[in-house]
Amino acid sequence: MFSRTNGRTTPAAWRRPHAILWATAGVATLGFLITLEIVARCYAGIPGPLTEQAKETIFAPKPGPPYAGLALMMVVLTWRQRFIAAGVAIGIDVVFVLVRWAIDAKVADGHSFGNGALWVLLGYAVIAVTRRSGRERALLLKGVGLGLLLVIGRKIGDTWLLITSKTRPAVLDQYVATADHALGDPSWLMGRIVEATDPIGTHLLGVVYAQLAVAAVVVALYQLRNVRAEGRFPRHHLVRTFLVIGLLGPGIYMLFPVVGPVFAYGPGASGTGGVQWAVANLWPHTPPPLSAPHPMPYDEITPRNCMPSLHTAWATAIFIHTRKGPRLLRYAGTFWLTATLGATLGFGYHYGTDLIAGVVFSLTIEVALRSLDRGWDRSGIQLVTYGATVFVALLVSYRWLPVEMAERPWLFGPLLIVAMASVIHGYVRVTGLWEPKAVPARRPEPQPEPA
Repeated sequence: MFSRTNGRTTPAAWRRPHAILWATAGVATLGFLITLEIVARCYAGIPGPLTEQAKETIFAPKPGPPYAGLALMMVVLTWRQRFIAAGVAIGIDVVFVLVRWAIDAKVADGHSFGNGALWVLLGYAVIAVTRRSGRERALLLKGVGLGLLLVIGRKIGDTWLLITSKTRPAVLDQYVATADHALGDPSWLMGRIVEATDPIGTHLLGVVYAQLAVAAVVVALYQLRNVRAEGRFPRHHLVRTFLVIGLLGPGIYMLFPVVGPVFAYGPGASGTGGVQWAVANLWPHTPPPLSAPHPMPYDEITPRNCMPSLHTAWATAIFIHTRKGPRLLRYAGTFWLTATLGATLGFGYHYGTDLIAGVVFSLTIEVALRSLDRGWDRSGIQLVTYGATVFVALLVSYRWLPVEMAERPWLFGPLLIVAMASVIHGYVRVTGLWEPKAVPARRPEPQPEPA
C-alpha cells in the first residue's frame, strides 16, 4: 500500500497516472469555478455558478439537471442502492414542496423538484469519503463527480451567457448574415418552412431543441450501463465530450459575439431582444440586403451564444456516440441531429455558418478526447490540428471576407461545405483506423486419416 521515496512514505495509489490525472482534473475544475465566480461578480455584477448552485440546496432549482445528475451517479450503484437513492431524493423533494406550500413561498413555474436529488448526490460524496475505501471509494467518487459536473454545468453555462450579454455590447450578426448569403440564407428558408407547418412542426422541433440534454443522458446511461458490473468507467463516453464542448464553446462566444437572426433581424424571442435592437424586422420572410457589415449594439439581456452553434455540436456528439448502439438508438441519434439542425435554423436561433462551425468544433473535440485516452499518434495530432485550423479559418472568413463570400456564392458556398465535409471524412477515416480489427478464426489444419 505504501512505498518510501526520498525518505517519505507515499501512498502507492497516488503514484498511478490515473490517480494523478483525476486529482489534477478536480483541482483544475475547482479553480475554474472559483475564477468564473470572481469574473461574474467583478466584471458582470452577477452571482457566479458556485453561489447559484449553493442556493439550490434550499431554494427551488431549475428542473432537469439535478435528477439527470443523480441518474448518472447511480450507474455506480447496485439496483437496491438505486431504488433507495431515488426514494430518498423523492422523499426529500416532497418535504421541500410541503414546506414551501406551508409558508407560501413563491417559485418559478415548474421549479418545484430537484433539491432531493442534489442532497442525495452530496450525501453520497460524504459516504464515499467516510464509509468506502479503495476501488469502491474511487468508483463512487467518480460517479458523484460526474453527476455534480452535469448539475453545475448548467450553472456554468447560464453564468457564461450572462457574462457575454453584459460584457459584449456590440454583436457581429451583420457579418455572419452577410456570409450566410453564400449558403442561400438557410435560416430564412427554414424559418418559413417551420412557420408553414405550425403548430405541428413548431411543437415537434421545440421539444427536440429543449430536450437535447435528456437525449444526451439517455445515450450516456446506455454507454455507462456496465459500470457497476465492471467496476470502472469506459475510457471515453458522451458525457466527457458534452462537458468539454460546453466548457470551451462560451469562450468562442466572447471572441465572436452573435445573437442570431430572430434577434438581429426579427422581433426577438422569449421576452428578450426586439425590433428596437434589430437591424430591421426581416426574418424569416425577407433575406437581408447585401451591404457592408459593421458591429451593431444590442441589449444587455440577450446571450451572444450563436458562434459556434453548441446545440449543433452537442447533437453531432450524440449522433457519433449512438453509432455503436442498437438500431433504435442509432435511429434516435440520426433523428435528433436532423431535428436539431432544423430547429436551430427554423426558430431563427442560428445562421447556416454557425452550424458548419459547430460540426467542425464537435468533431475536433471528439478526436482530441479520444486521442487523449488512447495515446496521441500522428493521425490524431494531424486531424486535431487540421480541424482546429479549419475552425479558425471559418471564423476569420466570416469576420473579414463576408462581402466577398456573399458576392460569390457559387465559389464560397461549396467551399464551406467541402471544408466541413473534409473534417467529417478525416474523422471517419482516422477513427476507422483506430477500431480494433477482428482477427479471423484459424482453421485447423487437415490431419491425415489413420490407415
